[in-house]
Amino acid sequence: MLLIPSFARPLFDEFAPVFFHPTYQRFLLLTVAAILTTGRRTVSNLLRSVGELAHGDPSSYQHVLSMRHWSMMALARILIRFILDHWVGDGPVMLAGDDTVDEHRGAKVYGKGCHRDPVRSTHSHTAFRWGHKWVVLAILVPFPFATRPWALPVLVALYRAEAKAQDSTPQPKTKKVKDKAKAKAKKRARKRAEVARDASGKAIRQHRTPAELMRQLLAVLIHWFPDRQFVIAGDGGYASHALARFAHRHHRHVSLVSLFYPDANLYEPPPAVVGKRIGRPRQKGNKLPSPEVVVGQSPRERLEVSWYGGGRREVEVVRGTGHWYKGGAGLVPLTWVYVHDLTGTHRDTYLFGTDVAMASRTIIEMYTGRWSIETTFEECRAYLGLETTRGRAERTVLRAAPCLFGLFSIVTLLYAEIPGRESIGPAVTYRGKVGISFSDAITIVRRQLWSEGVFEAHGQNEVFQKLPEPLRLILLSALAPAA
Repeated sequence: MLLIPSFARPLFDEFAPVFFHPTYQRFLLLTVAAILTTGRRTVSNLLRSVGELAHGDPSSYQHVLSMRHWSMMALARILIRFILDHWVGDGPVMLAGDDTVDEHRGAKVYGKGCHRDPVRSTHSHTAFRWGHKWVVLAILVPFPFATRPWALPVLVALYRAEAKAQDSTPQPKTKKVKDKAKAKAKKRARKRAEVARDASGKAIRQHRTPAELMRQLLAVLIHWFPDRQFVIAGDGGYASHALARFAHRHHRHVSLVSLFYPDANLYEPPPAVVGKRIGRPRQKGNKLPSPEVVVGQSPRERLEVSWYGGGRREVEVVRGTGHWYKGGAGLVPLTWVYVHDLTGTHRDTYLFGTDVAMASRTIIEMYTGRWSIETTFEECRAYLGLETTRGRAERTVLRAAPCLFGLFSIVTLLYAEIPGRESIGPAVTYRGKVGISFSDAITIVRRQLWSEGVFEAHGQNEVFQKLPEPLRLILLSALAPAA
């Protein structure tokens, strides 16, 4: 049986109540195997990495994702509470939200669709990929060993492309059609809760945009932790009036920072109603000039702010306030900031925050800090095999990729719990390198799991420690390469 090192027990023991004991033992082994494995993260390859430590039939480990009863949301809640209790202070919790496309090969894969790939697309060319589009909410944690905050994924939702209405022309009911209807009866019953009806009465699946999915994740988060204040930064895909209105409605719990529009419709608040009035009161006040008009007429303030990648940059800013209006949705009070990079490497940007009192510097640093989630996506692909899973069924798809996103957070937290990690140093050094990267963190965690977990389980740790130190380093480098 696999032995869990002492530095990993405080985190892993938190997950135990979510599972029945046999399922927890298999989940624990799969988690450790997913950290130790350097290739594809299929269950078969994970079992190949740990060998005889995986007791029982291999199918029982496959069933952990496809059949066993446990809740992803319960795991997410425990992970969030652990991060908030150990690594986040009493102040506002900084969040980053974004989506990424996970390529998935094969036919008949649940939730698979054709999505725009933001990594390979440019302003003049749009690239598409077949796979899953995941909406990810991450907590930005400023670890002492890193030069920038790390984005730890905690909540994940699957985005599904909008379903098109089918032809409502009645078809003849042949025996083959009747047999198909019986075979899919259970599947239709499971999806009955998520369907709507179009104008002709045809049942269609209710579609939710990535911004709407992010709104649901935020609603879950503030429901779990009503005593915390959250500030989320999102890119242009989440600069929606609906998400801003949600943040304004729950302003005591969450604030939104995102890109803004130079020609946005801004208004003054509606005038107060005095005395009796005939007809509906005004929904908005006088129209304000758009941000791009204000920028052309206003003086600029110079600031030095934190920039992408943990650096510093001098910028010129123009600040304004107003109420963002959308027909049928009302007004959202906000403050917007125009940012001009004095070095000329970045194009001019308009940002906004739903907290009117938020300083311009804070809005800029919150938005540039969200770039850490893009780094997280890339490292999940490079070091955790995000695009190498092969699950096809609904439950497997909805569990495999979110678990790999969560594994990024688990590896980071395990590295932070290793005693004396400061004396270990980075796994790879080169000229100009400052701080610890995720490749260093996962390499050191792998070496600790091999020496204190796998070797100890086989009773060979004392034998391994007797080897000369150069030979031990060579063996650990082969088992846990600095990916």
